[in-house]
Amino acid sequence: MGTTENTANKVHPAFEQLRSHRIDTLNITVEEYRHRKTGARHLHLAADNDENVFFVALRTFPMDSTGVAHILEHTALCGSERFPVRDPFFMMIRRSLNTFMNAFTSSDWTAYPFASMNRKDFDNLLTVYLDSVFFSSLDPLDFAQEGHRLEFDTPDDPSTDLVYRGVVYNEMKGAMSSPTSQLWQNLSSHLFPTTTYHYNSGGEPDHIVDLSYQDLLSFYRHHYHPSNATFATYGNIPAYEHHERFEELALKRFDRLEIDLPVHDEKRMFSPVRVEQGYAISDQEETANKTHIVMGWLLGHSFDLQENLEGQLLASVLLENSASPLMRALETTDIGHAPSPMCGIEDSNREMTFVCGIEGTEPEQQGALETLIEETLARVVSEGVSQERLEAILHQLELHQREIAGDQFPYGLQLIMSAISPMIHGGDPVELLDLEPVLETMREKIRDPDYVPGLIRRKLLENPHRVTLTLRPDQKLDTRRQQTIREALARRKAALTEQEVQEIIERAQALEERQTRKDDDSILPKVDLTDVPLQLPEPEGRYDGDASTWLYARGTNGLVYEQIVVPVPNLSRDELVLLPYYTTLISEVGCGDLDYLQMQDRISAESGGVGVSFSAKGQIDNVHNLSGYMIFNGKALARNRAALTRLLGDLFNSARFDEHDRIRELVAQIRARREQAITGSGHGLAMGAASQGISPGAWLAFRLGGLEAIRGAKTLDKSLDDPDALAAFCDQLASLHRRIQQQQQQFLLIAEYEQLEPMLDEVKTFWNGRSAQNSEAWVLSQDTYQVQQAWLTSTQVNFCARAFPTVAIDHPDAAALTVLGGFLRNGYLHRAIREKGGAYGGGASQDSVNGSFRFFSYRDPRLSETLDDFDRSLKWLEEESHNAQDLEESILGVIGQLDRPRSPAGAARHAFHNHLFGRTPEQRSRFRERVLAVTIDDMKRVAGTWLTPDRASTAVITSHENRERVEKLGLEIQEV
Repeated sequence: MGTTENTANKVHPAFEQLRSHRIDTLNITVEEYRHRKTGARHLHLAADNDENVFFVALRTFPMDSTGVAHILEHTALCGSERFPVRDPFFMMIRRSLNTFMNAFTSSDWTAYPFASMNRKDFDNLLTVYLDSVFFSSLDPLDFAQEGHRLEFDTPDDPSTDLVYRGVVYNEMKGAMSSPTSQLWQNLSSHLFPTTTYHYNSGGEPDHIVDLSYQDLLSFYRHHYHPSNATFATYGNIPAYEHHERFEELALKRFDRLEIDLPVHDEKRMFSPVRVEQGYAISDQEETANKTHIVMGWLLGHSFDLQENLEGQLLASVLLENSASPLMRALETTDIGHAPSPMCGIEDSNREMTFVCGIEGTEPEQQGALETLIEETLARVVSEGVSQERLEAILHQLELHQREIAGDQFPYGLQLIMSAISPMIHGGDPVELLDLEPVLETMREKIRDPDYVPGLIRRKLLENPHRVTLTLRPDQKLDTRRQQTIREALARRKAALTEQEVQEIIERAQALEERQTRKDDDSILPKVDLTDVPLQLPEPEGRYDGDASTWLYARGTNGLVYEQIVVPVPNLSRDELVLLPYYTTLISEVGCGDLDYLQMQDRISAESGGVGVSFSAKGQIDNVHNLSGYMIFNGKALARNRAALTRLLGDLFNSARFDEHDRIRELVAQIRARREQAITGSGHGLAMGAASQGISPGAWLAFRLGGLEAIRGAKTLDKSLDDPDALAAFCDQLASLHRRIQQQQQQFLLIAEYEQLEPMLDEVKTFWNGRSAQNSEAWVLSQDTYQVQQAWLTSTQVNFCARAFPTVAIDHPDAAALTVLGGFLRNGYLHRAIREKGGAYGGGASQDSVNGSFRFFSYRDPRLSETLDDFDRSLKWLEEESHNAQDLEESILGVIGQLDRPRSPAGAARHAFHNHLFGRTPEQRSRFRERVLAVTIDDMKRVAGTWLTPDRASTAVITSHENRERVEKLGLEIQEV
């Protein structure tokens, strides 16, 4: 503590302090500094939080779609001046107790963030990150591996075809397989004809192959300099101590550089533009109702707080929920199936865009959609927006600003990410973080009934900088593209000289040698098992037996959280399949005397959102014995705590499923969202398919949220065109709701201490005399089975998975299997699947909730070779000698996951749900101790016991073009 007191208020001589600003609603003090010599900026968010975050962003404005900024982000992390090893980034992931480590390429900046709760670990990571960013090696072989390279299909055999390989090349083939990615990229290219946003900063696969190594070097030299850098930190390490290290490790070696980047506003168009383009689908897919049509407008500066909030207000008024006029028009029109996932405001670029549109339509509907949108906007202008609705929107902004998040992503990093855009574009980050004063101004403005209509008129109806994009399915596009690539590569191969052939072979050999070389990793800093902290105590709750209520006092920054929890009734399999629809629809339909539109308004005005989820887990010693709960949850500002209790209670008691047209619209939307999930989370879906027969929980996950659920949504959506089928479906939902209502309730309340007793009183008052009739016990018996499946869909890359039945969390082997996942990834799979194979990722993990061990690959150009690599990793484990350092790194990775910090409310929720499913502190301590005690022999033993070929199930997601290949592998064909 001594150093903190000494340095807390000091300013380092290399920096000047520009200001200090306290934001009580966020419990932070924002300090802004400038480095005197280079002009580098530093935003420090001082907080009483030991999860410290570091973030450095460089403005990167590519003026082509070769992916130079993205490939540089990958390559910069492949070795540096002080750490000349092949892969310091992935090595540090393994040698660290980080709570977050990554790098991002945005449209106009590239960032390198990490977070850690351990000071030694934070310092280690800072040393490596600063050296990687400012003194990167940029080896040509790393460019070939991470970016792109030409290779013979069999690298040492020039008689085989020439092919393109590279990690980013395959990552972007996967990313751009998604129609929504193409939709956004194409729309941006027309809205921004002259600036960096015209181009795909991630890289278009067909353009990535045009990037040369020299292009990469010159982009690095121009952009990766402190004069072009913005540093940001969060946590309890004082700014002075950061400055000491920034200066010592990097900044003292640089002088100021005038960096000329094309920062200007887009040239304005004076007439709307209409564009039609194609996107690839398989020639076996139907083209009917597969078109996307969106309209996009260019608005004002994202970094001007007034403009930004007006943009947010506009989007909320028009699109926030089904009661919003434009969203309602898009949901209820018969022009298409569902509103586009693009709907909303995009404020991360220098200038904002407002987008709305439809999917599941036909190209000829473009004019009808434009008319629908224009007429809806004109009607809102003439009718105005109610004061209550505008107040509800500002209420949502306030709640969103106050909430301490951090369950998926460190809270400090979320704050930094919201401040970085104005810093990059020349705005004021403090203004965007401290919304209170601006919200007051907005409350004044919305009292003028002409204010919002004026915004809609000025920013949309009278704004000619508008693009309507029609993206239609094209069954031949991918065939033409592949044919063109093959022909170009064949011509290139035919023109190769003997020397060029030899160079390609020699580079492939050099890359192979580099990938298999064992680097001296002792030059990298590390933490070890002696640095592992003691297990953090979980939040303690208090139980009130009179009301069956658990109460947790937490620092929630003025928010309250409430849950109603009931056991799942004994549902049939057909009823279980309804659960995802039930949980999605219940907060979107009418309730009591309110129709769904009035209910949407009520939810927005009284809460930060309500919803229902289903959670099921096996017992700690038996994955085949499932228990499950329905959880009705909501959050609100403390002043609305009584309203939240009534809202959740009314949802539980009075939700109704009799608005048939509404439910029909929502099922179409569910189908659209599910279909779009495949290319983004294909590895998870493939693992779910591979493990479906292992346990009841795995079977349920596959049916309710996996590939079977996607296929089921398509079948259901088609069937509901029949009014009788729709009525029967709505009756089934209502019947399911009645079954759930009869179950015994218990309650969870999370809030600051002084709010808990009043909340408890409100729960007792509302629920007085409303006890449940019974609690049925849920039983799901499911025979185990193996699968060998190939799921075909429109994708340019593959997702491979293999699963083995293993054990529950409290089995003595669970710890060794959990450590084994990281050990196989670190020691073998990362190198074989990502570096050599060119996939974006690959690995293995133990799922002790469902009792399965799963191998996976992500955005993978290969199929059978990856499945072979899964098997080879187990041979490598058995036959090679392994060192204690590698084992320690895998154990650290598991402990890091176990100790992952959560938000104050998230930690309480986690503790309560652990209790609900019998995960006691004693059981978790036992598991942690077993993890720390795992040996190499333990891992070999559990692999030999559980991961044998005769027990394996396999699933891959691939393209229709690979049908023959997967049939030869003995995989049963499944159509998504």
